[in-house]
Amino acid sequence: MCLRGADVDHATAHQGREVLPANVIPTNYDLTLEPNFSDFTFDGKVTIDLKVTEDSKEISVNVIDIDVHSAHVSSSGVSAQEAIKTSYNDELQRVTFQFKDTIPAGSETKLTIKFKGTLNDKMAGFYRSSYKAEDGSTQYLATSQMEPTDARRAFPCFDEPALKANFDVTLISDEKLTCLSNMDVKEEKKVEGGKKAVTFNKSPPMSTYLLAFIVGDLRYIETNEFRLPVRVYATPGNEHHGKFSLDLAAKTLKFYEETFDSPFPLPKMDMVAIPDFSAGAMENWGLITYRTVDLLFDENTSGAATKQRVAEVVQHELAHQWFGNLVTMDFWDGLWLNEGFATWMSWYSCNIFYPEWRVWDGYVTDNLQRALGLDSLRSSHPIEVPVKKASEINQIFDAISYSKGSCVIRMISKWLGEDVFMEGIRRYLKKHAYKNTETGDLWAALSEASGKDVGKVMDIWTKKVGHPVLSVTEDGKKVHVKQNRFLRTADVKPEEDETLYPVFLGLREKSGINTELTLNGRETTIEIQDPEFYKLNANHTGIYRTSYSPERLTKLGEAAKNGLLSVEDRAGMVADAGALAASGYQKTSGVLSLLKGFDTEEDFVVWDEISSRLATIRGAWLFESEDVKKALKHFNKDLISPIAHKIGWDIKPTDDHVLQQLKALAFGSAGMSGDEQVTKAALEMFEKFAAGDKKAINSNLRGSVYAIALINGGEKEYEIILNEYRNAKNADERNTALRALGRSKNPNCIKKSLDLALNGEVKEQDIYLPISALRTHAAGTEALWQWAQDNWDTIVKKLPPGLSMLGSVVQIVTSGFCSDEKAKEIKDFFATKDCKGFEMGLAQSLDSITAKAGWIRRDKDDVEKWLKEQKYLS
Repeated sequence: MCLRGADVDHATAHQGREVLPANVIPTNYDLTLEPNFSDFTFDGKVTIDLKVTEDSKEISVNVIDIDVHSAHVSSSGVSAQEAIKTSYNDELQRVTFQFKDTIPAGSETKLTIKFKGTLNDKMAGFYRSSYKAEDGSTQYLATSQMEPTDARRAFPCFDEPALKANFDVTLISDEKLTCLSNMDVKEEKKVEGGKKAVTFNKSPPMSTYLLAFIVGDLRYIETNEFRLPVRVYATPGNEHHGKFSLDLAAKTLKFYEETFDSPFPLPKMDMVAIPDFSAGAMENWGLITYRTVDLLFDENTSGAATKQRVAEVVQHELAHQWFGNLVTMDFWDGLWLNEGFATWMSWYSCNIFYPEWRVWDGYVTDNLQRALGLDSLRSSHPIEVPVKKASEINQIFDAISYSKGSCVIRMISKWLGEDVFMEGIRRYLKKHAYKNTETGDLWAALSEASGKDVGKVMDIWTKKVGHPVLSVTEDGKKVHVKQNRFLRTADVKPEEDETLYPVFLGLREKSGINTELTLNGRETTIEIQDPEFYKLNANHTGIYRTSYSPERLTKLGEAAKNGLLSVEDRAGMVADAGALAASGYQKTSGVLSLLKGFDTEEDFVVWDEISSRLATIRGAWLFESEDVKKALKHFNKDLISPIAHKIGWDIKPTDDHVLQQLKALAFGSAGMSGDEQVTKAALEMFEKFAAGDKKAINSNLRGSVYAIALINGGEKEYEIILNEYRNAKNADERNTALRALGRSKNPNCIKKSLDLALNGEVKEQDIYLPISALRTHAAGTEALWQWAQDNWDTIVKKLPPGLSMLGSVVQIVTSGFCSDEKAKEIKDFFATKDCKGFEMGLAQSLDSITAKAGWIRRDKDDVEKWLKEQKYLS
């Protein structure tokens, strides 16, 4: 079987890494590339300056899918020599050149390699991206994506983050095309064949995964609001939609320079919208690339949630220019140093620029829940996860490295105080600029700034898998707190419960918050002022769940109504209760009663979490009887409809950012749970829209209106939305249409959605969009899994295992199930497959199915009894 555990002893992390021999070290690359759009190949030549550390007759470099034509070395004191033997190792993704004469240690040596590669369509290395021009023709651009280990697809190199070097890049292209790289242009000259050679200035020392180059017909807009040029590039006709991101980037660069006390060290900042892109964005130094929908924003056609997403992504990538690019982790087990900090920093800076968005309120329902959700599975992994092979690296770009990593940063910043924390960050960046670090280097800088032993407290959080649940019992004013490992599957073994986390208790009472209380052992007893009101984990800055008695939960529900709890407290309390019910700590009926008590709640973030928890319950009960499913749907409607009717769904330009999102959420949830008034309004909007009134649906409501039309309609509605995908003017509108299609339960429409994913009409980057919503209903979930089995070879061919997207698709096609029988069926299917590159995602999906199966076994009767008591079920 291809599944593996992830809780590896960190002490063994450095052993067995598949890294290049250390006999030579690169110091400079002189790289020339010439893409050919007629046959989608590129010619290249690279000369690498090497520091030779020991006498050598062999030099190994990383390559994959590159044809090496020739290689020779020239060293001081030794005649230039061609390689006498070239050996490829596909498993290790490297080529070794053997030379007749010894290359002496300490000599000044240059290795020159001529090669040819493919402008692939896999969104990795140096690849091609296509788009429809304004005249309807298909046009191409050549672009790059190197992280984590795909620079080796673009040119032979030493493709490890610790092997930093300078880069001199030259791109040869048609004279009419734009050429971009990390640095500004040094010179441009005409060369034979009506082409030009664009040479860029030498880069600072940097890792190969941050190198970038683009050749294509691009247009840009520019701002001078920062001390250096800042531009947004896009395909012709789309560049003006970059205005929001452009203005934000200029402000953010200035803010980061001041906050970090560290000038941005490159001569310019370019941000480019790429039509085909596997991730959301990539922080290439000075040349950030983005999925189009995450950079370009049209106020007229996109809603508040999209605007916030674009702001978050832009600020995340700009934070990387310091944290990741200037200072880089020494190997991929330190990925969290890049991603955890950049994630936290994007929220921090977003709050500075847009305080009215109240992003920290939403952090609890976003990053914290994402982190706790994945980390509650046995198949989770530590933040600092040992990785040894290239195939393992892509799999850790997940909610642990990003969200849990950022939650640890948030926890530290609250513990030390933000001013002290930022002083530590400034020291870290100054000391390690242009170098590589490990987590201990960050702890050292924060310890120096704060006078506290940060490593002693925080090492456990980064080196151990999982998080605790605090079980709370009461005796008058005495509160007893005990920590244990929390697993969603409710089957913690003694050996999995040995880690004792340092837990910041954050005791909230009427008099304020006590931030000094810490649980360092298994259990402790604390004294409270008033037994009527207290709450642990104030504002949910700690990474743990809290399990109270049903009586205390009822009191906390009352406290929420009486204004004693913050938005974060209320949302976090709902999240904890939902997660604890799912894992057997509490009864699901208790959570349903708790949610019923939130009928006077008016905050978007809390409703977002309530809706999420209801969706989780309904998802786990997806294959139960129709009567029970209808009863849960009816309860959902009764809970959300009052707020939907109270605030309405006429979204005005004067509505603030958060109110727009609340109106959209309440409208969508009420409509999809059968509210007649909302459904009628949605279908009327859809009818006008279908008749040609493109403004009939507010951009914030578009996805919900489509979903309601599909749930209540048939093939006619499906074709209208499919046509919108095909003809909409921008990526956000197209994606909204594509994402909705899976809501249809019509068998013909289900088949069409599945066909869309593989018939070439939908880009590989978007394969998941037409199929994701199929998991919202039983027929779609079954069809999705059957489709995956029938088309497995095609899926693997389209999404090679070395790329992260295959793992995402595997999770989508399997995770909707809720029974042990289906878990076994899925295991059996993959037992005969090569799971390299997605084994972690598959294990997490199977854990999730097992957890849901256990939940239903425990609470099926409990839920039915509650629904009968509440008159939802006869």
